[in-house]
Amino acid sequence: MTHTKLYTAIFAVLFVSATLQVLVEFAGLAYWTAFGIIVALSAFKAVLVAAYFQHLRFEPRSLTYVVFIGLAAALALTLAASYSIL
Repeated sequence: MTHTKLYTAIFAVLFVSATLQVLVEFAGLAYWTAFGIIVALSAFKAVLVAAYFQHLRFEPRSLTYVVFIGLAAALALTLAASYSIL
């Protein structure tokens, strides 16, 4: 049985988070401040999507840890790419 209210609430949180990312982009903050906020919001959204829409919340913890290792690797690559921009 699907939990429509839960999924709708998560969708609303993801929508608000994406809107905040756009507002941070246009807020005129320093580059690294905006970058840090956007990365934190992106990580939060990725955890929500993985936990609920990919059903990792209901899987064994070992599988969840493997996915989080991939998330950490993606974050490391993003940070490395940001240094190449400057």
